[in-house]
Amino acid sequence: MDENELIRHSKEGHLESFNKLVEVYQKQVYNLALRMLNDSQAAEDASQDAFFSAWRRIDSFRAGNFRAWLLRITTNACCDQLRMLKRHPTTSLDNLSLDPESPPSSDSPEEYALRLELGEQIKKGLAGLPSDQKLAVILHDIQGLNYEEMVQVMGCSLGTVKSRLSRGRIRLRDYLRQQGTFPS
Repeated sequence: MDENELIRHSKEGHLESFNKLVEVYQKQVYNLALRMLNDSQAAEDASQDAFFSAWRRIDSFRAGNFRAWLLRITTNACCDQLRMLKRHPTTSLDNLSLDPESPPSSDSPEEYALRLELGEQIKKGLAGLPSDQKLAVILHDIQGLNYEEMVQVMGCSLGTVKSRLSRGRIRLRDYLRQQGTFPS
């Protein structure tokens, strides 16, 4: 079945069809949530909330870009998680692990260490961005959405999307330069 048929069957109450949509989009939803929240447990919760909300509101989906609609719901779930985390901060025990994964065989230990360091710097840089700019950078540069999809997910004009993406990239670049990670 193609996506439109799965959506139609989901609107008719067929959970199996919706589960197939979940299978198609679960990685994208989780990755967006993880990058927005920077916490794997919170990302899992937000992803689950997003899919549950999408199932409850599948009737409100009008023809268009299902991925953008779903990622908008995910963005809203992440905002809800961020509000909750601000009210009730926690520290994940997973983040305290001292046992790093072994490097992939294609990387030398030095390349692996540099890649991990760069990844950590990018995560820290993204965490320091305002949420609207962070979302724009994640959606375009990490998730690979086009501008039209970003407009739908972010719920703002094309000019605003481009502005937020540009400002977010500049701030991230400036942060990486300050850290000595990005060439001047």
